[in-house]
Amino acid sequence: MNETDRNTPVRPVVTALALALLVLAPSLHAEDGPVYGSELQGFDYPYPVAQFRFTSQRQDVQMAYMDVAPKGSKANGRTVVLLHGKNYCAATWAPTIDVLSHAGYRVIAVDQIGFCKSSKPQSYQFTFQQLAHNTNDLLKSLHIDKAVVMGHSTGGMLGIRYALIYPDQVEQLVLVDPIGLEDWRAKGVPPVSVDQWYDRELKTTADRIRNYEKTTYFAGQWKPEYEASVQMLAGMYRGPQRDLVAWNSALLYDMIFNEPVVYELPRLQPRTLLMIGDKDVTAIAKDFAPADVRPTLGNYPKLAKEAVAAMPHATLVEFPDAGHAPQMQEPARFHEALLKGLQSAH
Repeated sequence: MNETDRNTPVRPVVTALALALLVLAPSLHAEDGPVYGSELQGFDYPYPVAQFRFTSQRQDVQMAYMDVAPKGSKANGRTVVLLHGKNYCAATWAPTIDVLSHAGYRVIAVDQIGFCKSSKPQSYQFTFQQLAHNTNDLLKSLHIDKAVVMGHSTGGMLGIRYALIYPDQVEQLVLVDPIGLEDWRAKGVPPVSVDQWYDRELKTTADRIRNYEKTTYFAGQWKPEYEASVQMLAGMYRGPQRDLVAWNSALLYDMIFNEPVVYELPRLQPRTLLMIGDKDVTAIAKDFAPADVRPTLGNYPKLAKEAVAAMPHATLVEFPDAGHAPQMQEPARFHEALLKGLQSAH
């Protein structure tokens, strides 16, 4: 059974992620910062949040999402579905939602099961196929039969799986620094158990998230506006259900690690815009890899060129000075390239 709950009309948009997500304690770098529930209770999103309630794997679950209408009289009849990365939420897309809605697009930004404001099941078989089916059921409930599907990082892996399952429902695929463009296991990363992932996730702190993102996502740079997304995630690990949050995260890492998409890129049918920060060095389980293997992982300029060559209808846009999240690091250049890429494919 499916049921869609809709909230009140959209509030005014915000133009910066820091403003959109700023529900922080006075000391952003303190580990006694904001505390959120396992479904990010206490953290406000930039637009009203609706819940899509459905039954999956013999349990009742709910997916949180924002449905943002085009602004003014510029509606172009097109919809963009935004899929977040592993360490982000739908709210992290706030500046992109703002740009797209003002350009005339309807925007659906989803929190997947196991993430952010959506359900954290005690037991769930996470696969990209399952998440794709969940997302498709949500779009059906909203009477959306075709959309631009845009995914960042892990969301890029999900976007690829979605396009493989539902090619006729994807108007265009946009991939922002997707992971899974290489098979980490085949390159020498040893097997990682769910228990190992869980033990690692229990040690999550704001400092650990920040240090990882600074090194891996932002090429050693850090800006104050990145802090809101750190606290968004760390707040759930400070909360009373941190074990459940860590367990879901462990199951999700197991899914990501064991389902690389690189082998199926030649099967993609939709036109694809691949947007890559050349300083990105993200690779799942790199910390578990032997020292001599780590430098061979996450070479995004090389991976991007190989991916474009493998995909039948792909265009590559590179950001030479950006890392894993060019939409945050170079928002003006990123959004200019995004709008141009969306227009050229229509």
